[in-house]
Amino acid sequence: MRVAVFHNLLSGGAKRALYGFVQCLNQRGHTVDAYLPDTAEERYLPLAGVTQRCEIFSFRRTLIGSLLSTVRYVPPITVSLADLETTHRRIAAAIDANKYDVVLVEQDQFVMSPFVLRFLTTPTVYYCQQPFRLDGGVPPTAQNRDAQGVRKLWVKYFRNRVMPAIDRQNARCASSILANSYFSRDMIAAAYGRDACVCYLGVDVDVFHPLGLPREHFVLSVGSVTPNKGYDFLLRSLGLVDARNRPRLMLIANFVDPEWKRYLEQLASRHRVQLGIRTLVSETELVLQYNRAALFLYAPHLEPFGLAPLEAMACGTPVVAVAEGGVRESVRDGRGGVLTDRDEQQFAAVMSGLLNDDVQRTALGASGVDTVRESWTLTGAGERIAQHLQRASETPPSGNSSYLHSTPTSS
Repeated sequence: MRVAVFHNLLSGGAKRALYGFVQCLNQRGHTVDAYLPDTAEERYLPLAGVTQRCEIFSFRRTLIGSLLSTVRYVPPITVSLADLETTHRRIAAAIDANKYDVVLVEQDQFVMSPFVLRFLTTPTVYYCQQPFRLDGGVPPTAQNRDAQGVRKLWVKYFRNRVMPAIDRQNARCASSILANSYFSRDMIAAAYGRDACVCYLGVDVDVFHPLGLPREHFVLSVGSVTPNKGYDFLLRSLGLVDARNRPRLMLIANFVDPEWKRYLEQLASRHRVQLGIRTLVSETELVLQYNRAALFLYAPHLEPFGLAPLEAMACGTPVVAVAEGGVRESVRDGRGGVLTDRDEQQFAAVMSGLLNDDVQRTALGASGVDTVRESWTLTGAGERIAQHLQRASETPPSGNSSYLHSTPTSS
């Protein structure tokens, strides 16, 4: 197949997943080219290194675009949506002109479902990490911190009216939609009125694997330092662990909200938890930290899937996670991790038990390695995405096709 790829992502799990998909398609002999706006994050796992062609399109805010954006959408604040739409139209025209068999479309950091879906005539497979969420995945107590007065009313209007409408209209133009979990599939059905197929992600076990290093007395969590990641819950939970055995918490982030970082540091001090935050570490360093941590902690609010727990499991690190969102499908009690309610006492009790039981912790870590290698490898994920792309390239566009259901298999 000749496959075009589009994304306008920031760094993070979605970009890592897309990079892995492209690698897998290359290994299967498919031709893969990338078409990206210059706002896409390409310093982190650049697609230029794994595609035959990577064409970058400049996105610039113009006066006319700003005026059109005000009429069609909203006045430009951080981005002119009309100018973004124009850029996506140019990208779609370039892709269609080069006669690809199928386009693998990822999300857009500004509007979630990208405008490019409206303009492509080539069959599209839209990998939807999640629909636009009215609350942004942020708990109410944290939402109240980010906007006040008139700005709060404006943000509420923008989130509740404008963005969901754009996201829904763009998504409905996709030939077919893939979801990263059953949890995401249900959100897609509710948001778009579209069926989606579950196409699970996977982990590169050649990169993420046990190194045989001694475990150190700290716990690890990975993800952006933003309210939706639940780090405040982790700090409060750790504050309930016996001070004589309380581990320090290390956060590894691709993005840090300065205000939220300050809040977390104050919270850590209040609960007497040692907190360290590291940003944009290398892949090698990330694997080292997974291998050194005693436990991996995970408490985002309704995360659609979450690669980090699987990466930790692949490195033999036991996972303690809140049973919300997609993590319920990848982490099973006794098989690499333990799931709890969003209850600080319960979470703290599980952490304390594992920290005091080397035998159980080691056994849980070993079962996690086996689970990932049996069901959650990047090789298996690559096979699944290739099947979906092949089928889409052979299926006449219907506007709402749901043609193949995929689940993780041994690979």
